Amino acid sequence: MDRTTIAMWSGPRNISTALMYSFENRNDCHATDEPLYASFLLSSGTPHPGAKEVIENYESDVGKVITELRGPIPNQKHIWYQKHMCHHLPEGSDISWINDFKNCFLIRDPLEVLLSLSKITDSIDLLSTGLPQQLTIFRHVINNSGKVPPVVDSADILKDPKSILSALCESIGVPFSQRMLSWEPGPRKCDGLWGKYWYDSVWQSSGFSPPSPKEDELSENLHSVLEKSIAIYEELREKRIRA
Repeated sequence: MDRTTIAMWSGPRNISTALMYSFENRNDCHATDEPLYASFLLSSGTPHPGAKEVIENYESDVGKVITELRGPIPNQKHIWYQKHMCHHLPEGSDISWINDFKNCFLIRDPLEVLLSLSKITDSIDLLSTGLPQQLTIFRHVINNSGKVPPVVDSADILKDPKSILSALCESIGVPFSQRMLSWEPGPRKCDGLWGKYWYDSVWQSSGFSPPSPKEDELSENLHSVLEKSIAIYEELREKRIRA
């Protein structure tokens, strides 16, 4: 099989870790967890749990990280799955280094994203959703390749994981594997050390669970953020893979 590097671009509070586990559970795939996270923490000063520990233990030089990401696939695997957060890219930076990757995009209903984010922080704006950055990357890929890259909605994956993941695999030219549908609960080798702060729920999982819509109400001050987020989300959602 040809060697394939997949860059999956997501915003926060999505099923990005579960999707990483899905690919990492394949016998032919190596997975990397948010390789630009240390650089983001160092440059932004964002006070995430364990930030100092992450910066001390992971490469924070963006250039060095990019060089590694463009290099040979580790462990003699055929597929390299890279889980990326869109907001980890330095603002206004040259992203031509992603041009040779199979770039894919994971989206989620902004209302659910904002409800989840608001339980963690009071400092939320449009950039916090990752959607503006995601749209920038999406348009870059189209302009460079002349093709619309794969977009998957987390709700669609949770409703029908086999159909959506099969279609995703077909779109990037890799065979679907049944191993993508379930995994052993608990931490995995691909986890960043920040997993102990963020991954409790996914560590309890053994596969994709049916979606459960949030019933909380969004605070009034976030309604304008939601309105702007929905416009971007819908633009991306129109291009999504359907079962």
